[in-house]
Amino acid sequence: MTRADDTRGARRGAPAIFLDKDGTLIEDVPYNVDPGLVTLSFGAGRALAQLALEGFRLVVVSNQSGIGDGRFEAAALDAVGHRIRELLAPWHASIDAFYYCPHTRSFGCDCRKPAAGLLLRAAAEHRLDLHRSWLIGDILDDVEAGRRAGCRTALLANGNETQWELSPLRTPHLVVRALPLAANCIVAAQRARASSEEACHVHALG
Repeated sequence: MTRADDTRGARRGAPAIFLDKDGTLIEDVPYNVDPGLVTLSFGAGRALAQLALEGFRLVVVSNQSGIGDGRFEAAALDAVGHRIRELLAPWHASIDAFYYCPHTRSFGCDCRKPAAGLLLRAAAEHRLDLHRSWLIGDILDDVEAGRRAGCRTALLANGNETQWELSPLRTPHLVVRALPLAANCIVAAQRARASSEEACHVHALG
């Protein structure tokens, strides 16, 4: 990569992997804020390490209506985030940021998925390129949030989506059973896209 390519990449921002938390990054324990109950989903450490090596920033975007319902305080999620970072450390993978929507469905905010507010805020605060980014989630509300933000999307078909109300905004680009498969496909797509962009650049110079 040339210095000019580095400058162009910095200007347009880094690609990110936006990760749903419960049921995607970690096993789903409803309304859990006990770090002792936090476990990574199958292959999560290896998958995130692979994605980080490919240059993706790792950002968690999660609906946490338990805050709005009064089940727990927002500060209780800090310990959960710390535990997730501990579990990922042996894999040399690190979450760059956590973004939570504290509202219930009836609140009418623009941050609760399927709205795109969490992703848009993260992109603005961390200079992320949404069009080179992916969202990985386990339900179609995640997919819709990713598409609304302009990302490509991967759905983990692990049984957590039960409604399957499909529409153009709720149709994932990729459907896989586990995070390692999502990572493999995303890395392959990233490399193919990079090769295509390089070929176009060379053609333009020629």
